[in-house]
Amino acid sequence: MSDFVSNFWSNYVAGASVLGILGCLLLLWLTARKRTPSAGTDNTTGHVWDGDLREANNPMPMWWMGLFVITIVFSLAYLFFYPGLGKAEGQLGWTSTGQYEAEVKKAEAELAPVYQRFASMPVEQMAADPAAQAIGERLFMNNCAQCHGSDARGSRGFPNLTDNDWLYGGEPAAIVETITKGRQGLMPPMAAAVGTADDVKNVANYVLSLSNSPHDSVRAGLGKGKFAACAACHGPTGGGNPALGAPRLSDNIWLHGYGEAAIISAITNGRHGEMPAQEGRLTEAQIQVLASYVWGLSNRPVAAR
Repeated sequence: MSDFVSNFWSNYVAGASVLGILGCLLLLWLTARKRTPSAGTDNTTGHVWDGDLREANNPMPMWWMGLFVITIVFSLAYLFFYPGLGKAEGQLGWTSTGQYEAEVKKAEAELAPVYQRFASMPVEQMAADPAAQAIGERLFMNNCAQCHGSDARGSRGFPNLTDNDWLYGGEPAAIVETITKGRQGLMPPMAAAVGTADDVKNVANYVLSLSNSPHDSVRAGLGKGKFAACAACHGPTGGGNPALGAPRLSDNIWLHGYGEAAIISAITNGRHGEMPAQEGRLTEAQIQVLASYVWGLSNRPVAAR
């Protein structure tokens, strides 16, 4: 990692650039030197192969020489105006970060009138506005679909946004907060707190029994008492806790996989999920529109009204 935070690579690239320019100058100098005197009057060097194959002594074409001169002049001008020599910033002070920020500001200024009409709308009202939903869909595709899928139905480890099972609450304010601040979902390994490997298996079967999923009823009965180690977050009946992001265990929605083996893995190894905060990437108006789109995915009848 130190190679990427030190000056080695920038100096390496700067050295390669300078050596490339010097190489072009050297090539021009060598080709511009006085030609070797011809051995005869036919402009050849006197070298003969296969009896009659002679090497001509013609100068390089002027267009070829001109391209090299243009290359050298352009390279020197570029390195003078733009950063390219180690820490040298260049006379124009250009940076890719600065250009990106300028483009973002320009885009925000151009889009401000578009979002202005949504500023006073509550999320529920925006969810019924076709224009807001069209914009929200584009925002979702560009920023959320990579994890939650283009249909917002998620996949293993990524929540489905089209149902009513919400880890941190499905109210508009909660969705806005989730998008803005992001989420850190953490379940620590609980095997030591539960007991032996057999106890972990018993608890896994008890968890399955909470949602009436196929399970071993004998083991589930033995695991009920050990479930107390899990109830602190998931609740005594497995109803979950939106304040902690603890999933509900009494339904048939399984974020990290279904079955005894998946639950044993979760108890033994724990889980860690992260949703990155979007407040640095999206404006407040964009977050509101995006939240209305996400809220509408699981409240379509309400949004339609």
